Formats: sequence, C-alpha cells, structure tokens
Amino acid sequence: MNDMLTMNATDVRKDWSEVVDKVIREKPQFIKRTRDYLMLSDVNFMESLLDAYHFTAKEETEDDGSITLSLNEIDLVENGKDEKEAKRKLAESILEYSENFYTDFNYWGTAPNRKAHIPYVFKALILGNAAKIGELVTCQSGKN
Repeated sequence: MNDMLTMNATDVRKDWSEVVDKVIREKPQFIKRTRDYLMLSDVNFMESLLDAYHFTAKEETEDDGSITLSLNEIDLVENGKDEKEAKRKLAESILEYSENFYTDFNYWGTAPNRKAHIPYVFKALILGNAAKIGELVTCQSGKN
C-alpha cells in the first residue's frame, strides 16, 4: 500500500467527522494504524464494487413439474412449484445464509472453502431484502 495515499489513524480519530464527510462526498479513504491498513467507504461505493458479482442458478424441472434451483456461487438449493417460487425461496436462503455468515464471520470468513462466498455475502447484506436479491438471480437450464 502506498503510504502517500493513506491517513494515519491518529489523524482520522482527531478529525473523524471531517474524514467521514469526505468519504461520503468524495472518495473512500485508506487508513494506516501501525502495521494494519484498512479502507473506509460508504455503502454505495461498496455496492458499486460488488456490481461485478452475480447470482446464477442451475434450473431443473423435476418429474412432478416443480422447479429446483441450485445456486452456483454458494451451496444452496431450493425447490418451488414454479421458477418464481423457487427464486423467492432461494433469495430468502441467500439472505439468511449471509446474515448467519456475517454473525459468525470470524469462523466462516476464514474457512478456506467459504472465503469465495464473502463478496456474495456482502452483496446480499447490502441489498438487504430477499425481493431485491431474487431479482438478481439468473437461472440457467441444466442438470443439477
């Protein structure tokens, strides 16, 4: 990290309100505290960073005519009478999973097989409701 782009944590603490105003109105801020580097940003900026992440699901029609969706990014599967219901259930599962992941982030965030979930978890948390998440699930025909 380029130290010329960072603020010292002591200066940030002294000018907290001013720093937050700049972060919201101008740009994210890199902060250095001893050997630690962090970035302070507003949620809208984080949402923009996560625009590149999409929820995709394999869709399969079951023998009874119901639809099963298997999320590609996170190991979640839901079934509904039609695609709309399956998407709604899948979106609810994504949000619930994300809330649980964040609640126990020290555990899940360091698990090697779960680290790739982090951007999807934050995307779901920022969206904050299952209806918005469901609108972003793209279904692809295929065998689960």
